[in-house]
Amino acid sequence: MIVPFVDLKAQYLSIKQEIDRAVAEVMESCRFIGGIWVEEFENAFAAALGVKHCIGVGNGTDAIAIALRALGVGPGHEVVVPANSFVATAEAVTMAGAEVVFADIDPASMNIDPEDVRKKITPRTRAVIPVHLYGRPAAMSAILAIAREHGLFVVEDAAQAHLAEYQGRKVGG
Repeated sequence: MIVPFVDLKAQYLSIKQEIDRAVAEVMESCRFIGGIWVEEFENAFAAALGVKHCIGVGNGTDAIAIALRALGVGPGHEVVVPANSFVATAEAVTMAGAEVVFADIDPASMNIDPEDVRKKITPRTRAVIPVHLYGRPAAMSAILAIAREHGLFVVEDAAQAHLAEYQGRKVGG
């Protein structure tokens, strides 16, 4: 028996008219970058997350790299990431010029283990990137406490858990 991982064709067909109409509108307007559709998405996603602002970028890797750069993370710095995330998380760290430090995971949640994060911190560590995987939030209370204790930034990677909640708050928000 073959069980398909994901049936993108079926997903598309279920909303084909809506997608085709939106694509046609973009093509007709020739507004391929920015524009009303991006602004509407940013406003709607910010509202869904319960945050003031949302800025659309090309992809999640760019979002993390831009966030790290905005925080001043770069060459000579370390960023702790989970060992089992998609490569894009670590790639964003290297794009910012920093060094990736992998922390082990908590086998119960499959997310980054806060106690292993603590063990990986050095004087060069500047940030931690918890990745909320499979719709399951990382242990943010513990991670934020460790970050406060060591003066570290926390940049959440919520690409695999849009709108998931941790203690009543949306992840990534």
